[in-house]
Amino acid sequence: MKNRKRKSTRRHDGARAGGRRANARKGTRQSAALPSRASILQVLNEQGVPVAEDELIRLLRIPPRERGALARSIADLERNGEVMRNRRGAICVVAKLDLTRGRVQGHPDGFGFLVGDEGGPDLFLPPKEMHQVLHGDRVVARVAGTDRRGRPEGKIVEILERGQQQVVGRMRREHGILLVSAEDRRISQDFLVPPEQARGAAPGQVVTVRVVAQPSKHAQPVAHVVEVLGDYADPGMEIEIALRKHALPHAFSRQAEGLCARLPEAVTAGDRAQHADLTRLALVTIDGESARDFDDAVYCEPQGDGFRLVVAIADVSHYVKHGDALDREARERGNSVYFPRRVIPMLPEKLSNGLCSLNPKVPRLAVACDMRVAADGEIAAYRFYPAVIRSHARLTYTEVAAMLSGAEAGAAHGHQALAPHIRALHRLYRLLARARERRGAIDFETIETEMIFDDQGKIARIVPVRRNDAHRLIEECMLAANVCASDFLREHDHSMLYRIHEGPTPEKLAALRDFLKGFGLQLEGGDDPHASDYAKLLARAKDRPDAQLLQTVMLRSLQQAVYSPDNVGHFGLAYESYTHFTSPIRRYPDLLVHRAIKAVLARRRYDPGNWHELGLHCSRTERRADEATRDVESWLKCYYMKDRVGETFDGSVSGVAAFGVFVALDEVYVEGLVHVSELGKDYFHFDAAKHQLMGERTRKRFRLGDRLRVNLVRVDLDTSRIDFVLEDSTSQRRGR
Repeated sequence: MKNRKRKSTRRHDGARAGGRRANARKGTRQSAALPSRASILQVLNEQGVPVAEDELIRLLRIPPRERGALARSIADLERNGEVMRNRRGAICVVAKLDLTRGRVQGHPDGFGFLVGDEGGPDLFLPPKEMHQVLHGDRVVARVAGTDRRGRPEGKIVEILERGQQQVVGRMRREHGILLVSAEDRRISQDFLVPPEQARGAAPGQVVTVRVVAQPSKHAQPVAHVVEVLGDYADPGMEIEIALRKHALPHAFSRQAEGLCARLPEAVTAGDRAQHADLTRLALVTIDGESARDFDDAVYCEPQGDGFRLVVAIADVSHYVKHGDALDREARERGNSVYFPRRVIPMLPEKLSNGLCSLNPKVPRLAVACDMRVAADGEIAAYRFYPAVIRSHARLTYTEVAAMLSGAEAGAAHGHQALAPHIRALHRLYRLLARARERRGAIDFETIETEMIFDDQGKIARIVPVRRNDAHRLIEECMLAANVCASDFLREHDHSMLYRIHEGPTPEKLAALRDFLKGFGLQLEGGDDPHASDYAKLLARAKDRPDAQLLQTVMLRSLQQAVYSPDNVGHFGLAYESYTHFTSPIRRYPDLLVHRAIKAVLARRRYDPGNWHELGLHCSRTERRADEATRDVESWLKCYYMKDRVGETFDGSVSGVAAFGVFVALDEVYVEGLVHVSELGKDYFHFDAAKHQLMGERTRKRFRLGDRLRVNLVRVDLDTSRIDFVLEDSTSQRRGR
């Protein structure tokens, strides 16, 4: 067992002797090495002027037989937006032309922005420029002036790459012409569909189309229907749309299915022999009632003045090998996606719900993190090893909470024998929680909700999910195992994907401090505050009537957590080093960490490829899943509210923008917009630093956290938008 207080200086470098095999075949002749793309750019930069291709060939001394390869290198540079040709055909370095290359971000109102690859201010693209591109295209543009708001306005010079190849949308007929309107509202152009390419789709139906002709300055895009999904209001259609809109992989390849079919149905005797036997240990899983994939099992027993904690995590890496078809699918997906009533798993069901899932009463392979926790809640020692376990029970948070409270519900399910272990877990949790408090980790209290559905698959009601000590003790156990995994790999100098969370940017920090001044509060820590400074401020504010407002603004000042091989620590949890280890069934980064740990145990190195690219990819797939689930939940909430138009609700301002305020309804847990034009007869000005809209004449103020009484006036299923008006303005609207 590794002692965390003693820092090891030994390192595995995993270096292996190697050599290069010379090509000794007689008559074989090596071609002169072609200049790299960097060398081509260097020569172009040195010339300082646009260079004709023939002149570039002369400068680079390219022999005739290699000119085709040079042309391909130049084409690659053009596709990447690093060079372009002027009207004379000469090659220019884009960086010297004061041009911006980047990706187009569309807006439902027809305009857009160019988000530059190198950062800097976005370029505003007016509708006439957006007519030739679609959201997601990569282009090169130049600044052509400023718009009426003073923003730099761009003019597209060249289109580098098309971002839309397939689009999901709704078919409609206009003046006898078939058109498809994209579900992604950032694509504001309609797609023309030739009648013979409609595959029988009727107006109003949802279809997937393949773009066969991209838009140009003078023509709309043209598309062919490749899939008819059905009517817009069909049960589950909102999920089918989200899958295609966000390009979520949702069908496994034949190769992956075939590989999965060849896996055993249960743990084999040979596999059991290679793993430590923990089947007698009273490990249990604790999850929500609807969970079906069980990544983790826990066990706790008193040990001296502390505790022994075993966290056993499903050994997915034993079955999913690097580079095989299952691994390729898992990497592409990045994570499982949890929609209401439906899961798009990262791994096929045979693995995610079967062979890898730590189901009760059956042997399963796991990677165990075996820890010794001292009386002060600090992890004194730990070790990792492959194990075979047998979960003694599949417990729910509700059952564990009942057992801890002494209620009879726990005993009623036949878990009396496990009660001592659960109580030991709870005592351990209190130690870990006190250590967390001393560490200064931030503990934001947010309200999570759950949708309850009727037999028709529509929302019957939305209820809050109350966190209890069962949720918290599992969370602390997982945090402990994740920290050990990070420490273990870092001590052995092995690369990994850290879960990093950076503190506030200087701009957000200044805005937060400016906001807090209005409440007589101050965030300590100077220019580099720590999580403990946030935690102290939360503690001072918790009994104030505006505590929820202050917490919301503090939370929004922080950056988003991402995956990266560069360790900058986890600000919110107040850890110097942190990774994800505990959910390899549903998160690809966890699977990578498992492989790295097992490689170190075997005195090897694990190299999955470019760790930086993997970190970016896994962060993107995580955001993609969040956006897709948010889309589905928004549509379902609109459908839930569509029959309640005219009703009045109480709520709180949950967001403020220049165009109005968002209001989250009490008890209903649905959010909608009160447009700025409905706030009163005044000019309202948006103050981003103070999260408020203020009337110029009346000085009437609408601020984050304010209580409002609103009337529901419109629900738009097409845009997933809910509109409110203030209750006192309802009679005026009726009069108009």
